[in-house]
Formats: sequence, structure tokens, C-alpha cells
Amino acid sequence: MKTARMIIMSIFALFLMSSSAAAEQDMEGSKDHPILSRMPGYYIQDYSASDFDSHEFTVPDAKETWKQISVEGKKTYLSYYPKEGTKQPSSLQIVRNFTNALGKIGGKTLYENTDPGNRIATVKVAKDGKEVWVEVTAGNGDLYTLTIIEKTGMKQEISANDLLDALNKDGHVALYINFDTGKSTIKPDSHKIINQIVELMKSSPALKLGIEGHTDNIGNPKSNKTLSEDRAKAVLSAIVKQEIDANRLSSAGFGQDKPVADNKTEDGKAKNRRVELVKK
Repeated sequence: MKTARMIIMSIFALFLMSSSAAAEQDMEGSKDHPILSRMPGYYIQDYSASDFDSHEFTVPDAKETWKQISVEGKKTYLSYYPKEGTKQPSSLQIVRNFTNALGKIGGKTLYENTDPGNRIATVKVAKDGKEVWVEVTAGNGDLYTLTIIEKTGMKQEISANDLLDALNKDGHVALYINFDTGKSTIKPDSHKIINQIVELMKSSPALKLGIEGHTDNIGNPKSNKTLSEDRAKAVLSAIVKQEIDANRLSSAGFGQDKPVADNKTEDGKAKNRRVELVKK
């Protein structure tokens, strides 16, 4: 009986060891971000990646205090936890490890707090015309997280035929034209969409369109309406510059009044920031 009991206890101990080891493996499907290596002795506890999302980063404002800004693009979230027996570094050591590593590739630390139980740092890397934003959080040397945004605008590949099909079917079509933050300046990566609208109008000489601007619910409703109006006018102006009769176009802005998705989520906000073409 004693021998059998010892065997059972040994098997149970092995089971616990294997379960513990399995629990300390990287989350299935997860991987480190290419620009940052993990702390020694840590594994990925949580992971998510999205081609387009946003994150609120803490940055300084003009009054030398702090504010939150939303940065959009390809998003990676990583949560790391130490394996059993790993000597845990301090939260400062973790944060400094990443700010120094990013500094070596041109990163600038924009914000860092000093709370040892909840250290947070915001680092911006601007290189070769691209921006990567990183938020590092660490508390008491155990769990730490990385939130990384490779900044881009929401991209949309659409042809003149696609536009015509949507207008004939639904009477309207939503376009995700990227503008400078808080402005009505169309970003260069959205000129392809403008060109497709021009091609549409040239191939359909009788077509008349209304251009409607929409925003998410961040900010003041009045200023959002003004911004949406200005952006709709900017799109109209860009089309007219390519020899389209202005009498075939009209513009209006509705600000945050006509959402098509839930403004409680970042994906919903991105969908609400749109320009719609409406068949007249």
C-alpha cells in the first residue's frame, strides 16, 4: 500500500509540474513584436493584433501638463509574466530597458511617470517617414505590458465600378478618406480614392453626388460639425480640381449626429469617421 501511495503521489507531482510548465508557455499564436525583445525569463500571457485600431497615449501638452491623444494604425498588445524562479526586476528596470532600447533606434520618450506600482512610459519612434508609438506599463516587477501602434490611416481599396455599384444599389457609399488630425487636409494616401470618384463621375456624366462628412463623438459636437463640413468641402474641391463640374456636387457636414457604429469601441469610432457619397 505504501509503495502504491508513493507511486500515486509521484504521478500527481509530475502532473502538477507539467501543468505548471504548460501554464508558463507563450499564449498560442502569440509572438514578440519585431522591434522589441522580451525581458529574460518572461512568457507571453496575453496577446492580440489588429491591422487597424487605436490607443490613447499620454503625451505632454503646451502647458507642460499631460493629455491623452489617440493614435491609429496596426496595433499589437503584449502582456508578459515571469516564469517561476525568475528573478523579478523592478518596474523601473523594466521600463528603462524598453525606453533605452527604443532610444537606440531613434525613439523619444514623451512621457514617464514615477509610481513604482504602476509605471507607464510613452515612446515615439519616427524613422524613414514612419511612426511607431509604444506604451510600456510595469508594476512591482511582475507583469508588464507593451502596446504598440504602427501609425497609419484606415485604408480602403475601392474602384469607380465599386462606387457605382454601391450607389445604384444603396444610394450611398461610405468612404474612409484620411485627413490630418483635427484638420481638413486630405492625406496623400487617400488621393487614390479621390481619383476613383473623379473616374466615376467622368464615366457617368449624368451622375450628381452629395458629399457628406461625419465624425466620431470625441470632442465638442459643434466643432465636430464644423470639421465634418470642412472635410466634405475639401473632398468636393479636390474633385472639382480634376475638371468635374461643381454644379454636379454638393457638400454637407453632420458631425457626430449620424453614427453607423458604436462609439464606445475604437473600431466603431474609426467607422464613424467617414465621408459618404450620396446619389442625387
